[in-house]
Amino acid sequence: MQALRLLQAAAAIGLAFGLQAANAADTCSNRGDLDQMYCDANKDLVADTPTDPAKLKTPSTLVFTYTPVEDPAVYANIFKPFTEYLGECTGKRVVFYQVQSNAAEIEAMRSGRLHVGGFSTGPTAYAVNIAGAVPFAVKGYADGFQGYNLIVIVKKDSPYQKLSDLKGRKLAHTSPSSNSGHMAPVALFPKEGLVPDKDYKIIFSGKHDQSVMGVNSGDYDAAAVASDVFHRMAERGQVKEDDFRVIYRSEKFPTSSFSYAHDLEPKFRDKMLKCFYDFRFPAEMKEAFDGADRFYPVTYQKDWAIVRQVAESGGERFNRDAYDRETAKSKSKGKQ
Repeated sequence: MQALRLLQAAAAIGLAFGLQAANAADTCSNRGDLDQMYCDANKDLVADTPTDPAKLKTPSTLVFTYTPVEDPAVYANIFKPFTEYLGECTGKRVVFYQVQSNAAEIEAMRSGRLHVGGFSTGPTAYAVNIAGAVPFAVKGYADGFQGYNLIVIVKKDSPYQKLSDLKGRKLAHTSPSSNSGHMAPVALFPKEGLVPDKDYKIIFSGKHDQSVMGVNSGDYDAAAVASDVFHRMAERGQVKEDDFRVIYRSEKFPTSSFSYAHDLEPKFRDKMLKCFYDFRFPAEMKEAFDGADRFYPVTYQKDWAIVRQVAESGGERFNRDAYDRETAKSKSKGKQ
């Protein structure tokens, strides 16, 4: 009997919690593609700051990261001058959190373990909708933000001259949430006479640098990668640019966004943003990021429109269903 009462009590609590969550959801006038955890009452396409003061965060330790397009340890070192400055500027301890995948980075912000970080172009949109990320900057210059192109690289001595030559060949994509490494190829390649997963079997390498190295070693015949990552690898001597040929180049996309968690306390958030905007990259950071010298202000609504258009033209949206579907596909292909 006591066990039955406990079950009944638990059921009542669960029901009450469910009703509370439902009522909270009902108070949201607009959500768009955002997850149920978030609301977008002002329709700027990103999660609103919570109106309940109890839900706002002022972290004692500020956790920062950068998209794992290459070895995370490389970026921990590159960003060290900035993370040291950010600690002094905000008065907080700052740690660089090394993530091994786009999915891990998105989950870290969704769970509250990550407060601000750089997300790759495609994952930015998933981070906005699934993790409540709010993009505010892109690496850039005084007159604008930095961009990149989707490029397809092959070995220089290969016979491939155009995309349609790659039918039946090994063409590497990076990860399902990547813009240049997957979503843009799916949307743009068919117009060039090459249909992904029909004319060739998609192989996910995991990261842009792994795709480049795979072409270099002969594991892949070609790879779809971000132009800025490829050029940085060549400048660091990881590969020789002259050993490759670019057989496709897209229009310009915005490069990685810097985004904060939507639930940061506004006064602290604004102080942190000023720190970002006031910082000027030292020589080593400028060299690492193709001459960019600052964090240039952007908005997701305006500056990620082209990225959303690419996804939508391919019949995709950056919502939870699409993310779960692509993640499952990646795991499935990884086991093959």
